[in-house]
Amino acid sequence: MIKKDGFKYAFNPAACATCEGRCCTGESGYIWITPKEMQDVADLLDMEFEEFTKRFVKKVGYKYSLIEKQRENSYECVFFDSQKKQCSIYEARPKQCRTFPFWDSFKEDIDEVVKECPGIVLL
Repeated sequence: MIKKDGFKYAFNPAACATCEGRCCTGESGYIWITPKEMQDVADLLDMEFEEFTKRFVKKVGYKYSLIEKQRENSYECVFFDSQKKQCSIYEARPKQCRTFPFWDSFKEDIDEVVKECPGIVLL
């Protein structure tokens, strides 16, 4: 069980085995990624940085986001493997993904994270 100061819930990572990637799929949104993280993913994929950014990144204002794929009535991260139901770049995933479900926005909206993540345990 993982706990973080300031959060009224804990996270049970064992739930990921049965979740099927709810944190990687759903409504359209942004998957923020820094230039350093882009380089890390490009290295993992054995790609040149420019090729990686052209294929997988979009600029949003002054920030960058991974692109999404549309599936029926849902969206998913371009690196979500829908067959295996897991992240294909897990070792180099962006900070936004590494810190889920401990996002500041969920401190006040616990119902949303409970709905999205079966690993949430209220304290």
